[in-house]
Amino acid sequence: MNTFKSLVVGAALAVTMASSALAAGVDVNATPTGLALQGYDAVAYHTVGEPTKGDFQITSVYNEATYRFASEENKAKFDADPESYAPQYGGYCAFGAAMGFKFDGDPTVWKIVDGELFLNLAPSIQTRWESDLDNLIVQADNNWVSIEDKAPAELQQ
Repeated sequence: MNTFKSLVVGAALAVTMASSALAAGVDVNATPTGLALQGYDAVAYHTVGEPTKGDFQITSVYNEATYRFASEENKAKFDADPESYAPQYGGYCAFGAAMGFKFDGDPTVWKIVDGELFLNLAPSIQTRWESDLDNLIVQADNNWVSIEDKAPAELQQ
């Protein structure tokens, strides 16, 4: 394992183990109470262009996780086509998925690529991910098939 990858894996593992936002399920990165995107509105990334906190009274459940929305209009858009708005890799870190791991995705460290929402663990990881974006998305897509149903801790062994 190269030095950079070792550093990323070590740092991400420490953050993941210390975080209270460990996955409630396996394929969706949610808080222990099942809240996706730490309460941010999945549709607002696409419409407003920035992370926007959702209202606890406007929610939908998708893949066993609860999504909050800033408006009824955003909820309706999500309900009509959740796959278009839900984050890729269940909201786990896109760079981590490319490396074969599941680390918490930070909903404030995001990017929309070809209409899809991607999260990353931290700004420095996002910068690394963006430096080889196309290849890393292909790599993450390929890895996701085998890691989607595994708990994050299983991938650390």
